[in-house]
Amino acid sequence: MSEATLIADLRHETGKRPAGRFRREGRVPAVVYGLGADAQPVTVVERELTHILSGAAGANTLITLRVGGADQLALAREIQRHPVKNNVLHVDFVRVRADQTVTADVPLHLTGEAEGVNLGGMLEQSLFTLSIEAIPSAIPNAITHDISGLGLNDQLRVRELALPAGVVVLLEPEELVAQVVVPRGMGEGPEGAEAGEGAEGEAEAAGGEGGGASAEGESE
Repeated sequence: MSEATLIADLRHETGKRPAGRFRREGRVPAVVYGLGADAQPVTVVERELTHILSGAAGANTLITLRVGGADQLALAREIQRHPVKNNVLHVDFVRVRADQTVTADVPLHLTGEAEGVNLGGMLEQSLFTLSIEAIPSAIPNAITHDISGLGLNDQLRVRELALPAGVVVLLEPEELVAQVVVPRGMGEGPEGAEAGEGAEGEAEAAGGEGGGASAEGESE
């Protein structure tokens, strides 16, 4: 779990006009709330916030907010960005406790090359992000799982994922994560054609024997 410290200044002005002025000054309007305490309107330095959010843990970075001389553990949530410039316009900081679980979305990375892919199959990944629950310090930057053992037509389900200690996935155990599928036409080469011709020849031979018996019956 990545951690960072961010100084937040209390703001006493709200609304679009003050918010625009703060942004021109290089600060991001924000609010801190949660754990039954009053919400606090604040501003943070945009450059420092952007640096935190662009790190490996992104929005799951555990932030120590220093507000009015007091430290509060928080996670960045409800991040609003400019549709073109992509800079942060507003952010909510949710207070958390170090000993209480929280929910988070983390990337899922599949590592290794599936055995079935080496045999001509195609890997189809259905899930790229996992919703998890863990105490803040146990939230991983990402969850990785080795798929080297997946063969043709094999499937990987949520219940089979290798999870870090203390992490619970908030998804159905049978939900499909990935599978190795056999492409259409695979195995329809010359060997397949020869097998088909052999089966057809056997059928014709069987038909000929039946026809002889029938003709013999007619002559009787």
